[in-house]
Amino acid sequence: MTSDNVLRPTLHIAGHPIHPMLVPFPIVCFIGALLTDIAFALTAEMMWADFSAWLLLVGLIMGVLAAIAGLTDFLGNRMIRAQKPAWPHMLGNLLVLIIAFFNTMVHTRDAWTSVVPTGLILSAITVLILPITGWLGWSMVYRHGVGAVR
Repeated sequence: MTSDNVLRPTLHIAGHPIHPMLVPFPIVCFIGALLTDIAFALTAEMMWADFSAWLLLVGLIMGVLAAIAGLTDFLGNRMIRAQKPAWPHMLGNLLVLIIAFFNTMVHTRDAWTSVVPTGLILSAITVLILPITGWLGWSMVYRHGVGAVR
């Protein structure tokens, strides 16, 4: 194995890693869910609670797909697992998915209790974790060269 292939992701299409292609979708959905939760808390308009529920569901589905791709890379290459940010990145994103799952369940309730206060708090916690795990993922690519063609 040549040195430029040591940190190559396991799942890729035409040399492009799949995990980073999927990651933006749940991020946008979870941030959108927080914004629509805030809109619901301010207006009590059910449309916003419905938007939150859909955004959480799509974010969770896309997050699971991104997690499968990331986990495949993580487990498929010991050199990726050896990178310092790999473990906290994986565990932080797993935590995001667990919180998002429970948040999705909370958002299935009716009316005000579907968002305020539990859903809003869970959405905020999720969004607060994302920059940390995003920074760790960025670090793996741009500092450690995971998935980068050299």
